[in-house]
Amino acid sequence: QVQLVESGGGLVQPGGSLRLSCAASGMLFSIYHMGWYRQAPGKQRELVARITVGGTTTYADSVKGRFTMSRDNAKNTVYLQMNSLAPEDTAVYFCNAARFNENYWGKGTLVTVSS
Repeated sequence: QVQLVESGGGLVQPGGSLRLSCAASGMLFSIYHMGWYRQAPGKQRELVARITVGGTTTYADSVKGRFTMSRDNAKNTVYLQMNSLAPEDTAVYFCNAARFNENYWGKGTLVTVSS
């Protein structure tokens, strides 16, 4: 079955960087649009970044210029490079794979930005 496994979360100081990874299995990775979402305590899940099958990326306004999403179809993996992290970036980050009426989620990885 389809599995999405996120990794790379942790505790980082404000201004620091982290790189999240999402490894996919059980699917033909290259035909899925991929996304990173996040959910902060007490808030709704929100889209952070998305990359299409063709490699086009879009970002939430709150992360533009700080976060970069990429995909490696040979490794069935997407990445989220997060720079200049701020406390408001603290959240559980989820990986998503979408195609037509298919929608898959990982279990998430916690990112905590705090001094």
